[in-house]
Amino acid sequence: MSDFVYLASQSPRRRQLLEQLGVRHELLLPDSGEDSEALEEVQPGEAPATYVQRVTGLKLEAALARLRRRGLPPAPVLCSDTTVAMGRAIFGKPVDAADAARMLGELAGRTHRVLTAVAVQAGRQRVQALSDSRVTFAPMTQAQIVAYVAGGEPMGKAGAYAVQGRAAAHISRIAGSYTGIMGLPLHETARLLREVGVAVA
Repeated sequence: MSDFVYLASQSPRRRQLLEQLGVRHELLLPDSGEDSEALEEVQPGEAPATYVQRVTGLKLEAALARLRRRGLPPAPVLCSDTTVAMGRAIFGKPVDAADAARMLGELAGRTHRVLTAVAVQAGRQRVQALSDSRVTFAPMTQAQIVAYVAGGEPMGKAGAYAVQGRAAAHISRIAGSYTGIMGLPLHETARLLREVGVAVA
């Protein structure tokens, strides 16, 4: 039984969520030469659920290679990826403020899906799960969108918003996993960790 896991994520929110579970973890972040953004390219015609699970698998493979390359002690490796989808359209991280405003304009007044895939590998055992939630935004004025984007919160976030941040003022309904929308569904993550022998409260 392992007393810690490697978290292969740069997201401070995923760190906080793992801490909430009481799981000790060490970060396993990309080397400076690794192009981790390239792993997130969408393939033509790819369905959102297929996409997020494929990207999570690629991130896990990259993390396992990193572990071997660095000669670190063995422990389970946890990876996760989140995407926002409207129908088959995938909303990734905005490239700039204008892109963020465009995304928010499309999400405002409508319901979209937030898909978060989680994968854990311990030795030869790999387990995975998919969290599928729905988020409804109230209608937003152009001024509200501009003000939210100006605060900088949308950058680096799938769908150009953070559910735990100021975007919450514009979200009228959530169905599913709040922590999954944040980036790490704790119910599914706890189940996967227990499956590979990690003690979870």
